Amino acid sequence: MSTPTTALETRPRSRDVVSPPSRHALYELHRYSPAIRANGLLFVSGQVGSRPDGSPEPDLDEQVRLAFRNLNAILAEAGLSFDDVIDVTVFMVDPHTHFERAWAVAAEFWGQAPYPTATAIGVTWLSGFQFEIKVIAKLPE
Repeated sequence: MSTPTTALETRPRSRDVVSPPSRHALYELHRYSPAIRANGLLFVSGQVGSRPDGSPEPDLDEQVRLAFRNLNAILAEAGLSFDDVIDVTVFMVDPHTHFERAWAVAAEFWGQAPYPTATAIGVTWLSGFQFEIKVIAKLPE
């Protein structure tokens, strides 16, 4: 007896993936796409301050800068900049100690008002990283 096929199983799966020119090792190691275009938006996976081999940048300030550089490389590949970002989620280990310092570095990349919406979440683990940024950006019409 055969099992009936559902509409989801017969629909072709396609994702419009955006990858930066130089992909870091974490994308393959953890099997995720850097960003996906869908419905006029760009959904960017959480970006950390990883070196090309996937290892964390040890200095917190430089780790935040590198996370933004990794983010900006993906945005640029999609023809966007941080000015197109509409929503930001930031994850931070030990935010009580690191928030003000990391947020001061983030201001170097944040741009001018009006700012995107932002949510900061304190976490206990980021796979060896202290800071991660995830965004949603509006694609050009």
